[in-house]
Amino acid sequence: MSSTTSAESGSNIRSRKDRPCDACRRRKSRCVINEGQTSCVLCQFHTQECTFVQSPQPRKRKLNTEGKEESVAKRRSPDRTDERKRRPTESSVSSTGATNSLIEDMANIGGPTLLKRTLGLQNDRYSQYIGPTTDFEPSLIDLSPFDPQDESLLSRGTLRKVSDVDTFLMLPDYSTPGHEHQVEDADAIENIIAPHGPALLDLYFQIIHPNFPILQKTVFFEKYNRSYREFSPPILAAVYILAINWWDHSEELVNVPKPDIHELERLARVTLADAMYRPKLSTVQAGLLLSQRPEGDQWAPTAQLVAIGQELGLHLDCSNWKIPPWERGLRKRLAWALYMQDKWGSLVHGRPSHIFASNWAVLPLSPSDFPDVEYDESDTEESAEYEKGRLLFTQTIVLSQILAEVLDTFYTLQAMAAVAQAGPQGTHLVLQLAKPVQLKLKDWFAALPQCLRMDSSSTTSPNSTKLSSTGFLHLAYFATEITLHRRIIRSLSTSTTSPSSPSSPTAKPSLDPYIVHICRSAAKTRLISAMDFVNRLTSSHLRSFWYFASKTNFALIGTFGSLLWATAPGREEADWYRRRLGEYRWTLGVSCKGSGTEGGIVRLTEFAMGMLDVSTGLLKALPEKPALSRVGSESENFGSRRQRSIAEGYGYGYNGGGGGFGIGGARGDGSVGSFGAERDGEQDAGLGIRSGLASPSTSVSSSGGSGAGYDTYMASTGFGVAGGGDEGY
Repeated sequence: MSSTTSAESGSNIRSRKDRPCDACRRRKSRCVINEGQTSCVLCQFHTQECTFVQSPQPRKRKLNTEGKEESVAKRRSPDRTDERKRRPTESSVSSTGATNSLIEDMANIGGPTLLKRTLGLQNDRYSQYIGPTTDFEPSLIDLSPFDPQDESLLSRGTLRKVSDVDTFLMLPDYSTPGHEHQVEDADAIENIIAPHGPALLDLYFQIIHPNFPILQKTVFFEKYNRSYREFSPPILAAVYILAINWWDHSEELVNVPKPDIHELERLARVTLADAMYRPKLSTVQAGLLLSQRPEGDQWAPTAQLVAIGQELGLHLDCSNWKIPPWERGLRKRLAWALYMQDKWGSLVHGRPSHIFASNWAVLPLSPSDFPDVEYDESDTEESAEYEKGRLLFTQTIVLSQILAEVLDTFYTLQAMAAVAQAGPQGTHLVLQLAKPVQLKLKDWFAALPQCLRMDSSSTTSPNSTKLSSTGFLHLAYFATEITLHRRIIRSLSTSTTSPSSPSSPTAKPSLDPYIVHICRSAAKTRLISAMDFVNRLTSSHLRSFWYFASKTNFALIGTFGSLLWATAPGREEADWYRRRLGEYRWTLGVSCKGSGTEGGIVRLTEFAMGMLDVSTGLLKALPEKPALSRVGSESENFGSRRQRSIAEGYGYGYNGGGGGFGIGGARGDGSVGSFGAERDGEQDAGLGIRSGLASPSTSVSSSGGSGAGYDTYMASTGFGVAGGGDEGY
C-alpha cells in the first residue's frame, strides 16, 4: 500500500502530458488533474483511487494517427488555451476552458473523445445546420474526406456528418462577440444571489423542472458542485430568475431579503444576446426559461429562438443521428418545448406561427427520451411527481398540436379570407371545419391520465401543501376550446346583423335561427365551464408553476364572455353575460389574494383583470339591445325539423337530459362534449350536470354560490345588474 501511495504522490505532481492515470488509460480518456488536486477529475467523479501503477501498453503504429492528431490540434483554439492558463483555478473537465452549456458535462464525463462525438454541446465550438439551398452543395459534401469521427476540416470550419443526409458546420467560439466575458458574467450573476444559489436550485428542480423537463438535473448539480463557472451565464441566470418566484416557498429563504431581480434580468438579457452569436442547446434552454416569466413573454424573442433552433437542426428527425442517445432525447424535448412556445405565442400575440408542419420532422416523445434517473427511486412520492410531470409535458405537446390545427384552419389570412368570401354560407363552412377539431379535443380530454385530472385525489384537498401544475394544462384546454368557438361566434355576424346595429323587426336573418341558437348555447356552455374551472382552483394549483401562456389564457375567458355579451340578441342575455363577467373578475381577485405569494399567479390574474376592464369599458358604447322573451325566442329558434337536421349534420344538436347544447353527443359522465356545465335554473331541479373538473356545487356560477362577499363586491363595481336575479335569459 505504501508503494502504491508513493507512486500516486509521485505521479500526481507530474505534468499532465507525461502520462494518464491507470483508470483513464483503460477508458482511453483524457486525464485531467486540476491544480491543487491529488486525483484526476474522472476518478473523483467515479469515487475511485487515482493510481499510476500500471505500465503503459505498447503503442501500435497507425498511419493516420499523426494526421488525426494534427487535425485536432488545428481545431483547438490557441486563445482558449491561453485563457485557461490565465485562470488556473477554474474547475473544468475540458482542456479548452470554461464550459458553455449546462448539458455539456454529460459529454465531458468520459473525456474529450466523447465530447467530440456530441453535436451542439461542445464547449469550444458551435454548430450550424447546412440546409439544402445554401452555398454548400449537398452532393459535393460527400466528396470531402471524413475521419472516423465523421468530421472533415475545411477552410471555413469543420464539417460534421451526423447522417447520410444531414451535415453541420462546426465553428470556433473564441471569435464570437462576448466570448471573453463569460466567466466575468457568471461571477456577476452568482454574486447577486450568493449565498442562496443552492437553495434556489432546490426550488427550481422541485417546482419547475418536473413539469418543464428541458434540463438534466443530475448533470446540473454535478457541474454546480464543481464550479458555477462551467455554466453558460444566461442559463444560470434564467434558473435563478424563475426560482425566485417561489422564494417564500423555501423555509431557508422566506425570512431573507430577495436579491436584485432587475439586475439579474439585465444580465440575463445581455448574456443571452451574446450567446446567440454562438448558438448551442443551452441558448435555447435559457431563452425558453426566460420566456416563462409572466412579464417575459414577447413575440420577437420567440422568433429568435425558433431561428436558433433551426440553426441547431432541432426541426429535424435526429432518431438515427450519429450522436449519443441521451443527446437525441434532449434534442427532442427541446424541439417540442420550442414548438409549444411558438404555437402558444402565436395564439396569445395573434401572430403567424414560425413553425410549419411541412418543415417539422420531430417524432413524438417516448419514455426513452427522458433521463433515466432524476429522482430517488426509493421515494415513492417524488417518483410519482416526476412521472406526473413528464405526462403533463407530453400531454401539453399533444394539445399544442391541436391548437396548431385550430390556428391553421381558422386564423390564417387565407382561412379567414375563405370564410369571408363564402358570405352567408360562412358559418356553414366554419362548422364543417370545426367538427373534426372538436372531436380531437374531446378525445384528448377523454384520454387524459387520472393523475392529470383536476379531480385527482392529490389536488382536491384545499389544505394540501403539495403543489400541482395541472391547472395550466386544463386552462390551455379551455383556451383552445374558446379559440375555436370565438371563430364560430364571429362567423354568425356575417350571416346576421351586426350587434352594434340592431335589426329592424321585419328584417329576416339569412342564417337559420336554430343554428344561431345552438352555436351560442354551445359557446355559453364553454364559458360557464371555464369560469367554474377558475373558481375551483385551490392554493396548491395557484402557487405552482404556470406555463407562460396562462396569463393570456386567463384573459381569454373574459374576452370570450365580452364577445358573447356584445353579440347577444337581447337585453336579458346581455345582462346575464355582464353579471357573469363581474363574477369572473371577482374570482380572479380572490385568486390573487388566496395564492399566498407575491409572484406568479398574482401577475397572471392581474393581467386578466386589466384586460377584462378594458373589454367591459368598450362594451359601454354598445347601443341598448331590445327586450326579448326568453321562452318565445327559444321556441322560435328550435326551428323546423329540416333546420335541426342541418345543424346536427355538423355535430351540433340538443343533448337531452339537462345536458345543454354542445358539439357532439353527451358523454357517459353527463358532460357536454369535453366539458359541460349546469344549464340556467336547472341545478335546483336536480338537472345540473358535472363539468368534468370538479363538483359544480363550489361554483360561483351556480345560484347563490357566490355568497355575501361577492354581493358586496358587486355593489361597489360597475358590473351590477338591475334587479336581484342571478340567472340568465
